Amino acid sequence: MAKTISLIVNGKPYSGEAESRTLLAHFLRDGLRLTGTHLGCVVGRCGACTVLWNGRAVKSCMVFAVQADGDEIVTVEGLAQDKRLHPLQESFWKNDAVECGYCTPGMLMSAYGLLSKGNKPTEEQIKRAISGNLCRCTGYGNIVAAIKEAALNFTK
Repeated sequence: MAKTISLIVNGKPYSGEAESRTLLAHFLRDGLRLTGTHLGCVVGRCGACTVLWNGRAVKSCMVFAVQADGDEIVTVEGLAQDKRLHPLQESFWKNDAVECGYCTPGMLMSAYGLLSKGNKPTEEQIKRAISGNLCRCTGYGNIVAAIKEAALNFTK
């Protein structure tokens, strides 16, 4: 039986029908057509589906949409403003932190969640924050460098 749920996604109110078993990742992609949240493993191992749920980075394949009813979600589509990349996205581009791009939305959202805490993270803290995100292309060095650089001038 479907239930109507309401969310604030990227600062805008959304409502839609969700079965009790509908994953947040599927609700975002299929229900709201926000396809930046990628689906990889659908068992919480790859991190491609990472979003911010009430300010905390979570793997949206591990959350039922009905659990987020009334809450705030930020997806990778919510980072760019006025058709301009967020400084974190620009740092990924500048530091060559993207290859195939499949993991990129999850990496960006994990990094954004870390940087939103307002501190200047160490390299070890950055590595810990993205440790739940798998990348098979880059070797992570450029991703860590991009996050370190973005931390210098981070704004929400």
